[in-house]
Amino acid sequence: MALRHFLTLADLNTDELNQVIQRALELKKMQHQHQVYQPFVGKVMGMIFEKSSTRTRVSFEAGMTQFGGSAIFLSSRDTQLGRGEPIEDSARVISSMLDIVMIRTFGHEIVERFAENSSVPVINALTDDHHPCQLLADIQTFVEHRGSIKGKTVAWIGDGNNMCNSYIEAAHMWGFKLKIASPKGYEPKEKFLAPFSHCVELVDSAEAAATQADLIVTDVWASMGQEEEQKIREKAFADYQVNEKLVEFANPDCLFMHCLPAHRGEEISENMLTHKSSVVWDEAENRLHAQKALVEFLINENLKAN
Repeated sequence: MALRHFLTLADLNTDELNQVIQRALELKKMQHQHQVYQPFVGKVMGMIFEKSSTRTRVSFEAGMTQFGGSAIFLSSRDTQLGRGEPIEDSARVISSMLDIVMIRTFGHEIVERFAENSSVPVINALTDDHHPCQLLADIQTFVEHRGSIKGKTVAWIGDGNNMCNSYIEAAHMWGFKLKIASPKGYEPKEKFLAPFSHCVELVDSAEAAATQADLIVTDVWASMGQEEEQKIREKAFADYQVNEKLVEFANPDCLFMHCLPAHRGEEISENMLTHKSSVVWDEAENRLHAQKALVEFLINENLKAN
């Protein structure tokens, strides 16, 4: 059996993704009941961060600790990766000493090259192209509150960024309809859209996307590395704020999600995080449980392979 990685959602099939979601729900219940579950005593996770993070670091490190293992935090300042050592060489060495690796970086090809040369599972904890771990948490949150997302309508409002790309892929994997509303020039790239025209639709306004939606999702207007574009983006995205008025276009039981951090008064209104439709805080917590389920799945699959 080949070594399994999680670089995009498509690295697992739909049954496996649903297995991870159901396991995440079980692990969350166990953790809330203060059950000690430590299947990975002595296992070590490497956490490579070339992009900073709050939720990603806390959730992976806490999750591995709760499993009885440990995690090593590595920034680009702490490793030879930041000094020009070939990714392939770093991957061979680092993976020989660890049981699983997560990487949060810029170019998606970095995690691909690392995985190709790794002897242990590699998790994409965010690249410029994809953010699959966040999608696990989002789908878990929807399932908790509304049941299966299959056949539902999801509205993505805002930048056609890595989160949007993963939602495009998720629409295919989980069988929901995705409507995307982005300002002209900020739509997702055609290479991410083209394979999924059967379940994804570009619409020309935030209101069109929100109409009869079961879930509304947004993200910041300027992601990491785009800060110099902030003023230009504020003007371009002015009509793409998720607010109380926009939610009225959606179905009455529509949920609202945001991967955080959020900029109140920009992509969302001041009170949107506490709106009755918001499940943002559950969504944030579920990064812990969904990633624990993913780590458990990948480590166990690797043990089967060996």
